[in-house]
Amino acid sequence: MTEENKKENINIESDRAQKTFLEAELLFKNGFIIGAVSRLYYFLFYHFRALLLTKGHEPRSHEGTLRLVSLHFIKECIFEPKVSHIFSKLMKYREEADYNPSYIFNEEDFVELKNEVEELSYKIRTYLKDKGYV
Repeated sequence: MTEENKKENINIESDRAQKTFLEAELLFKNGFIIGAVSRLYYFLFYHFRALLLTKGHEPRSHEGTLRLVSLHFIKECIFEPKVSHIFSKLMKYREEADYNPSYIFNEEDFVELKNEVEELSYKIRTYLKDKGYV
């Protein structure tokens, strides 16, 4: 992958993340909290994919994404361990939202998760900008 391709793919993932965040907000505002929680997960997932592209990695699974972020960004002290905990929590919640019809999320759950992912998104976007990718 050339540097030009890498930047292009990072920008595609970043744009995809931003659109997914808007989807989460629209779903929440219209009373679809379960769908909104699921979209918050993907918002972060696409950000993580952008991060991994900076190191030349293209994970093939959600779990692989978490492992690679932990290895290349947490272990190397670029991001604090809290980052992987937030992603793990959202991964679990996304699975519950998508596959467990009896699992309930309320407005407070969404707002708390949204605040966490917005803070993390800011850190990721700052990293990408500082490295010259966006």
